Formats: sequence, structure tokens, C-alpha cells
Amino acid sequence: MLEIALLIIAIAFAILVGVSIPIAIKLHRTVDAVNETIDETKQTLKVLTSDMNVTLHQTNEILAKANVLVEDVNGKVATIDPLFVAVAELSESVSDLNYQARSFSKRAGSMSASAGKAGAAMAVGKVASKMFGKKKNSR
Repeated sequence: MLEIALLIIAIAFAILVGVSIPIAIKLHRTVDAVNETIDETKQTLKVLTSDMNVTLHQTNEILAKANVLVEDVNGKVATIDPLFVAVAELSESVSDLNYQARSFSKRAGSMSASAGKAGAAMAVGKVASKMFGKKKNSR
């Protein structure tokens, strides 16, 4: 009986080994594929890291140039500010001058109207004086 038990154990072991071999082969192929994928991933990461470093370096250069340009623009704007203040003051002065010119023009217009009336009255007075003066001389 011991021999039959050993024979059964041997057959069971042979079946187990027979079934395990294809599983082991598939497992080996899967592990190889995973290792190949890991190697490709490492290479891709190296390329991406290199490209990222180049991109970051270029970005830093662009930011540095942008900072210089912003400082330059700020300096120029600070230089231009007094010009805008002067233009605003000049505009205010021209406005005041226009107002004064209009006021003067209105006063001059009213004075000339008054002077015109006075001139007309004076002319009438001269004519009347001549007329009255001739009548006095004729008597």
C-alpha cells in the first residue's frame, strides 16, 4: 500500500509539474515584458527630464529678459509722468487763456457798441451844432 501511495504522490507531482511548466513559461514572458516596459519607461523619463531641463532653462532666460524689459518700461513711464503733468497744466492754461479771450472779446464788443452809439450821438450833435450854429449866424 505504501507503494501505491507513493505512486499516487509521484503521479500527482508529475501532473503538478506538467501544469506548472506552462504557467511558469507565461510568467517568465510576462516578467520579461514588464522588465522591457520598465526599461523603456526609464529611457523615456530620461528624455523627458532632459527636455524639461532645457525648457526650464529657456523659460528662466525669457523671464529674466521680461524682468529687464519691465524695469525699462517702468523707468520710461516714470520719465514720461512729468511730461503728462506739464501737458495737463498747459491744457489748463490754454483753457484759461481762451476764457479770458472770450471775456475780453465780449467786453470789447459791448464797448464798441457803446462807442458806436457815442460816435453816432456825437455826429448827430455836430450836425445839430452846425445847423443851430448857422441859424444863429444868419440872424
